[in-house]
Amino acid sequence: MGSKVADLLYWKDTRTSGAVFTGLMVSLLCLLHFSIVSVAAYVALLGLCATISLRVYRKVLQAVHRGDGTNPFQAYLDVDLTLTQEQTERLSQQIASHVVSTATQLRHFFLVEDLVDSLKLALFFYILTFVGAVFNGLTLLILGVIALFTVPLLYRQHQAQIDQYVGLVTNQLSHIKAKIRAKIPGTGALASAASAVSGSKAKAE
Repeated sequence: MGSKVADLLYWKDTRTSGAVFTGLMVSLLCLLHFSIVSVAAYVALLGLCATISLRVYRKVLQAVHRGDGTNPFQAYLDVDLTLTQEQTERLSQQIASHVVSTATQLRHFFLVEDLVDSLKLALFFYILTFVGAVFNGLTLLILGVIALFTVPLLYRQHQAQIDQYVGLVTNQLSHIKAKIRAKIPGTGALASAASAVSGSKAKAE
């Protein structure tokens, strides 16, 4: 599944990626002018019209003795969609793992387990208030889809230069983060204590 998504975003199959990108953009642009109920209804109606037309076409061919009249979607109808008990348990475990991981992260940020991380999240939400004043959610979603289908391709074409600049920015952010931690009372002491504990464990081993 992950490899198929990567191939889609890296435009390995130009026709498939173009069709998916165009479909997403047309749907999102329609949502700018119509309600989501209308867009969903029209998309479903178009899909039904296409499948019914193919089914009727096969029946017409059968009537003029140029086909057997079989359902053109029979191969998809024969696919077994039921899940075994093992697959159901594995899927449930994956969902539970994601829920627990999300809850742990939310607790970490909102209950201020690490003051610097909570401050960074607060700064992020503060910046979002300005972004929200300029763009609505649908506009951001459209920009996100465009970025999703362009950034990976650009990164692959210019990976060396981008990695160089990202490394410089990461180093600068690490220095700033270290300075902030050093100025916050108690944070530096906790970090020193944690490093001392890890060092003593390593020596004991």
